[in-house]
Order: sequence, then C-alpha cells, then structure tokens
Amino acid sequence: MKLKFIIIPVALVSLVAAGGIALSQLNAPVTPAATTSANAAAGTVLPVTSNPITNTSTTPGLTVVSALAEDNVDGSGTAITDRLQVTVGNTTSNPLTNLETYYVMTDVTTGASEAYYPPLDGVILAPNTETTLSFDNETGAGHFPENTFSLYRSSTNQIDFTIQVSADGVQIANGTATKGAGTGEQAD
Repeated sequence: MKLKFIIIPVALVSLVAAGGIALSQLNAPVTPAATTSANAAAGTVLPVTSNPITNTSTTPGLTVVSALAEDNVDGSGTAITDRLQVTVGNTTSNPLTNLETYYVMTDVTTGASEAYYPPLDGVILAPNTETTLSFDNETGAGHFPENTFSLYRSSTNQIDFTIQVSADGVQIANGTATKGAGTGEQAD
C-alpha cells in the first residue's frame, strides 16, 4: 500500500513538470532560417493575366544570380530533374523580406505565353547570402508549387522565361532562362 502512495505523487510531479516544459515552449521565439523557412504550398498554381508586383524601389540589393529551366543541379552539383530554378542574392546588410516572383514563359515557335505569380510565403533572404527557389511541387525549404500542365511541361518547343523577383525596400531583380526544344521535362 505504501508503494502505491509513493508512485502516484512521483507520477503527478513528472506529469506537471512535463506540462510546464511544454507550455514554456509555446512562446519561445522562432529563429528564421538563414535563407528560407518556406515550404511548398499545397494546391494548383494557375496562370495570371497581369503582373501583381508593384515595387517601385530604385535601391539596389536583390539580384538574380542565375536562372535555369533545364540541366539543373542541386547544391552539391548532382543532376536533378528539370524545373524552373532561380538563385537570388541579397547584397545588403539587412534581411530581405516579403519576396515575390512573377515569371512569363513563352513558346518561341507558337508565340503562346503563360504568366505565373506563385506564393513565396515565409522566404527571408539573410544579409549577404544567396538562396535557390525551385518551382517543382516538392516540399521543404526553397521549394514552391508549379503548374504541371504549363507550357514548360507540355510543349516540345523552346520555352523562354522572363523572371522578376521583388523584396521590400529594394529594386526588382530580373533574370531569364530557357528550356530547349525537346519533349518537355527530361530527367538529367
């Protein structure tokens, strides 16, 4: 009987301590990732009819370092499946926030084009760093949704991309990419 009275208070103290630890974590500050804390959003990405970016800043600081639509590689240099992949850089001493992108893909043979404004929720570009934005429907930091029925995925003609990336307080950065003629997306 004595053992029962000892076990109950010990279990109760353990439960209260665990609850206190859990509650103390509720208001703990979240430290943003060095480059991005965003995950791919669920859902379909549809074409847009106009560019919603309204940034008029003339202050330099955001750059498109590179843009690829084929022959892609990951951070280690290993070949990965084709996707629109845009590496952006922050040349300022402050984090860049509220990033947004708008891109237009054009079939150079038919002249058909589609424009997209995919969400970049949660992206924070740390000072003097670069990060890669991959539009590929994968999950994890730096991956964002794409329209799997777009010209990029369905046309066998050359597709040219014009890309704009914007962030608060700095001028829009521009880039271009090309998918050569072929059978749409190809694994490398």
